[in-house]
This record gives sequence, structure tokens and C-alpha cells, in this order.
Amino acid sequence: MPTVPLSRSLADSFSHVRTWVFDLDNTLYPPAARLFDQIEVRMTDWVMRTLSVDRGEADHLRALYWRDHGTTLAGLMRHHGVDPGPYLTEVHEIDFSVLAPDPDLAARIAALPGRRIVYTNGSAPYAEQVIAARGLTGLFDAVYGVEHADYLPKPDAEAFDRIFARDRLDPTRAAMFEDDPRNLAAPHALGMQTVHVADTAVPAPHIHHHTDDLAAFLSRLV
Repeated sequence: MPTVPLSRSLADSFSHVRTWVFDLDNTLYPPAARLFDQIEVRMTDWVMRTLSVDRGEADHLRALYWRDHGTTLAGLMRHHGVDPGPYLTEVHEIDFSVLAPDPDLAARIAALPGRRIVYTNGSAPYAEQVIAARGLTGLFDAVYGVEHADYLPKPDAEAFDRIFARDRLDPTRAAMFEDDPRNLAAPHALGMQTVHVADTAVPAPHIHHHTDDLAAFLSRLV
């Protein structure tokens, strides 16, 4: 995995960045919140009801489509022609009280120079609820959901192209923070600084940095 030379500080590696792109789930909140566990239950229930399959088959399809298509929704749209709108609304009707405000993270994000955006494979309304629950409302210049990429999800390179074109950001002056390593490949190819936010590092040529504490990492940049 590429590392920062000892002669350069971490801040130097980000001195050119003027757009900060954050994934949402398990990036702007810790995985210990297990928020996505709630969503997965609702996904499985939705697949069971809509496709008339048992729970075992629904769980299998949910995981298979996520692996092969980037999101369960993408697989459902491709193979079953589902309407994404009702699906996104239903699977994101969850309990947000498991999330707590994070004043330290809020302060670190607020201190970043330039534009700050959120880009998630979930929906934008769902993202706004997570942002509010984390005490991060008002910190981001834009919030993009999968609907803004015409339901094409990360890690598809075209999904990033659509979002970045909409935002008019210059990838060579941007950084991407993301918990899913595969979703950093396209940003890296575009010239972005890539940061894997997860408990465990995954060495890969398309990952520049890793952190298990986003607030602490951001504190070293400004």
C-alpha cells in the first residue's frame, strides 16, 4: 500500500485538496452503531415480500446483488425491474436514535478548506437524517444519494463521473473518505487522495491512507 514518505507530513499530502468527499454509512458514524444492520433486515423483508421468496433466498440475493452490482438495489433493478423509489423509502425507515452527535468530528469537518460533500449509495433524504443525528447539519455544501447518479451505484466508475460532473469538482484537487475499499478504486484512478475509514486496514494500491478514527485523522490535516 502506498505510504506517505517520511519527509512529507500527512497534511502536505492534502494541501492541494479543495473538495472533501465523504461516504456516509460506517464513515460518518462508527460501525459499532450497527445502523446498516437495521437496513439489511428491511432489505431482506422487502425482497421476501416483493419476489415471493423465503428469508434464506432473500438474504442470499441481497448479498449476491451487493457483491455483483455494488448495491442490492442495482441487482433488483437489473434482474427484476423494481421501482427504486419505494424501495429506498422503505429500507431506510429505521431507528436513528442509535446515533449520537459527535462535536469533535463536526469541528474537524468544519475546519476543512473548500467544499465538503457527502456521496452515498443510500438516498439523499436518508443521508440528511444520518447527518442530523450525528450533529453535522449545515457542514456540507451538497449531499448526493444514489438517485443523483440515476441509481447507478458505487463502485461503478460511471457513478462517480455523474456525481462529480454534477458537483463540478476537480478530482485532482479532491479527497475521498470511504469504508468500502472497492469504492476507492475509481476515485484513485481519477487522481483523488483516497482514505479508507475502517477498523482494519486493507492494503491495496488504490488506497493512500487508512484510519479507524476519522476525527483524529482530519485533525492532522489542518
